[in-house]
Amino acid sequence: MTALLPRAARGTGAVPRRRRRDDRRVAWLFIAPVLIGFAVFYLYPTVRGVWWSFTDYSLLGDPTFVGVKNYAAVLQDKEFWNSMGVTLYYVIVNVTTQTALALLLAALMHRLTRSVMLRTTLLLPWLVPNVTVGLVWLWLLDTNLGFVNHLITSMGLPAVGFFTNPALGIPTISIVNTWAFTGYTALLFYAGMLQIPADLYESASLDGAGEWRLFTRITLPLLRPVMALVLVVSLIGSFQIFDTVAVTTKGGPVNATRVIYYYIYQQAFTFFHMGYAATMAIVLVVILGVLTAVQLRLLRASESQLA
Repeated sequence: MTALLPRAARGTGAVPRRRRRDDRRVAWLFIAPVLIGFAVFYLYPTVRGVWWSFTDYSLLGDPTFVGVKNYAAVLQDKEFWNSMGVTLYYVIVNVTTQTALALLLAALMHRLTRSVMLRTTLLLPWLVPNVTVGLVWLWLLDTNLGFVNHLITSMGLPAVGFFTNPALGIPTISIVNTWAFTGYTALLFYAGMLQIPADLYESASLDGAGEWRLFTRITLPLLRPVMALVLVVSLIGSFQIFDTVAVTTKGGPVNATRVIYYYIYQQAFTFFHMGYAATMAIVLVVILGVLTAVQLRLLRASESQLA
């Protein structure tokens, strides 16, 4: 046995240290597909979009460098700011209704039932493609042929132009997307509630606290990190609203539902102002970055009262 040991270890009782296996190459091999996909589908389009924002590009010719001319035009574009206003209106309505309903559903599941079947049912609308959701609700709410208006007129009331009335366009689209995404948001809140120790509720109940007091004094404060995540994701997702508008109203009537993503799409693929559209996209990214940072700061997302 001694003969098998290195000379330096003989007679000393020392056992040679095994070389640590270097797994970095294997790790890079496993994450390479993700890195390649990120570079091809995210990094390269982003870099190219930034370059296009400084050019006059129409998809029909070579880009021509124009400096910051596009950015100056965006800042003076009334249609751009009108679309931003429409989008902000949609974001406020959608995020408010979706968050409130999701919190209510999550609290009911947490305090009353934890049925797997119920959770599966809540998730089903989120699994349906947005285009399909838009088409289904378009058929249901159509002014002339929709089932909902058929019920309204059968009661002797006039038909309601859910998608054709400028005052109802954005609220209707908000309701459609709230129906589609509330279940998923509720499950996020529900998962956060499961992390709250049950003995906190038991102690508060013994002290005479009712359900509303338990919700406001225990659930909401301890749910802050999840709340911050949901609000940030909902904010970014709401600003990216496009497919529902494209399927139902196409920005009408009278541009009442022309959100910023649909306006960028029109500039790029209807009017072929690709450079200008890229500029608006970059401006939107900056605005979303600022709003997200402010939101995270106000919500103190990194803090939690859970020990």
